[in-house]
Amino acid sequence: MNEINRKRFTGCLLGGAVGDALGWPIEFDDMECVIQKYGPAGIQDLVPGEGGKFEITDDTQMTLFTAEGLLRAWASARHTGGVPDFAATVRNSYLCWLKTQGETSSLQSEIRPGWLLSIEGLHRRRAPGNTCLNALSGDGLISENGIVSNASKGCGGLMRAAPGGLLAARIIDGDSAGTARLAFEIGCATASITHGHPSGYYPAGILASVIASIISGGSIEDGIRISLSFLYDRLGAKETIDAVQSALDLWLQYPNVIPSPETVESLGDGWTGETALAIALYCALVAGDDLVKGVRLAVNHSGDSDSTGSITGNILGALLGELAIPKEWLSQLELADVIKQVGDDLFTTFEGSEYWLKRYPPM
Repeated sequence: MNEINRKRFTGCLLGGAVGDALGWPIEFDDMECVIQKYGPAGIQDLVPGEGGKFEITDDTQMTLFTAEGLLRAWASARHTGGVPDFAATVRNSYLCWLKTQGETSSLQSEIRPGWLLSIEGLHRRRAPGNTCLNALSGDGLISENGIVSNASKGCGGLMRAAPGGLLAARIIDGDSAGTARLAFEIGCATASITHGHPSGYYPAGILASVIASIISGGSIEDGIRISLSFLYDRLGAKETIDAVQSALDLWLQYPNVIPSPETVESLGDGWTGETALAIALYCALVAGDDLVKGVRLAVNHSGDSDSTGSITGNILGALLGELAIPKEWLSQLELADVIKQVGDDLFTTFEGSEYWLKRYPPM
């Protein structure tokens, strides 16, 4: 993969971060309130927080910790010659994230920190999801099949799944079908650490698979169709299949309709995994080659604005690359340098250097 693809890796994570930051000020507002605050078009530009930066939330924080865990699992496999245990290593990274939120876990003594825990800016609490907090603090026991014992289908598993697609595209370079399937399995495995309902973890698998397909040279639509094939005949998958198909049908059947908050809300509110995925896929399809258009559409509705903005940004960033993001957005984006570094590291995937093994120490 060349430097153009490197920009897709950094673009995926930075695109998710700007979508997250754009939607954060209105995450809990209905559209009527958004219009009152920002005008008839809704929020159009990133709004600085108290420190003058465009603030990221738990969506981007957990995406970074997902990436760290995946890279540590791969480093472990390369270092020892074994099979990577992505779920176990990512769970360790999520426990590190939990610590940044001022929470404790019964497994806290077993944490083996990576470099992200030392980043002060990641210790800011930005409305983290209760499901993630409860599952990681010890309330969520993991079943024999690796799925947490709750029935949550919130979008907290989906919002952080993009790195699985990026890593898979590097591990299985040149085999698009194999890449998409590996990404799907990684996405599901990492989401099911905290979300036990199929509609909480299957959407994460779909997102990771779509991103892997894009990185492998396919379109968003190609990625959707490939990813859907992994769900057929799986128990509990109908809700996710129907939501994804609804997004695809809406885009295909009404190509001349000018999208609006009402159009977006016809797909759901974004608080659950399947509705957040449907909204993000639709907005990304409508956006074409305009990342700004896509994330603006994705946040201006009455639901979970920062999550749908973040997921849409992940997809379009992977498709269009870092250069599709306005420089004025990136210049004030909180922790932009850290986010870009993690994207670069996902592109690199592994180095046998002492520096790399200190950054992503094998488990």
